[in-house]
Order: sequence, then C-alpha cells, then structure tokens
Amino acid sequence: MTTIALFHSVLGVRPGVNAAANLLRSHEHTVRVVDQYDGRVFVNYDEAGAYATNIGYPTLMQAAAHAVEDMSGPFVCAGFSNGGGMSMHVATNDPSVYGVVLFSGAMDPATIGVPRWPTTVPVEVHYTVADPFRNQNEIDSLERLVKESGASF
Repeated sequence: MTTIALFHSVLGVRPGVNAAANLLRSHEHTVRVVDQYDGRVFVNYDEAGAYATNIGYPTLMQAAAHAVEDMSGPFVCAGFSNGGGMSMHVATNDPSVYGVVLFSGAMDPATIGVPRWPTTVPVEVHYTVADPFRNQNEIDSLERLVKESGASF
C-alpha cells in the first residue's frame, strides 16, 4: 500500500498519534512516526510551544527532513497540527513525497518559507468541526499556492 511519514503536533507523540499510526497500519500501510522530541510529551500548549520555540522551528524543519532521508521509494507526509508544517516543509524539499495529508495543520506557506509547491504533490486538509485552531486565511493561502502549481487541493 502506501508508505507514510507521520509527524506529531507541538505536544509530541501522544497516544492519539500512535493510534492513528496503528489504524493506518491495520489497513496495510507502512507508517513511520517521526518523533522530533525524543519521547518528550506535553499536555499544555503553552509549555509545548515554548519548548518548540526554544529548539527553533528551522531546526525542527531540518530535523523533519533528516528523519525521512532514508525512506525508500515514494511516500506520503501526514501531520497533526504543527506536524502539518513539518509535512509541508518535507514535501517541498524531498522529491520522493507524492502526497500530503494535513490534520488540523494547514499553514500559510509564507510562514514556513515555502515559496512554491511541487506540481506533483496533491494536498488534503482535514479539520474537526469547530476546531479552535482552524485559520481559514492560512488554509486559503495554502490552497492558492498548491493550485497555482497545478497540484490538486
């Protein structure tokens, strides 16, 4: 089936991320959960955000790209919330990526330094009803960039 690199939210690899990975595996997908915090997990968004800011988002994006360097063949990037930004970064820098799925994680491409989108990488964006982090302007910015490239959104 599909090989997937799954990126966690700013809170780290919590049980929901592992449950999602296991669900995907139960449908015969190969899933690599990328743990950018080396096992550290948060329950508080402010503490998690401070931790990520302290590491630095450029460092986290570089680590995300490094974490999938050895994945063989084409793969899909999927990410929850902050992991969506990591997925977007990897997709725009690794020609092996052939799809992106963002769970509550669409970001304005300019925010993470994405000037163009690959023509061959479609994007799916999913949010729950009444998600407090949903930002329609960011979703619209990503949609424009993806569609301008000729990829589907």
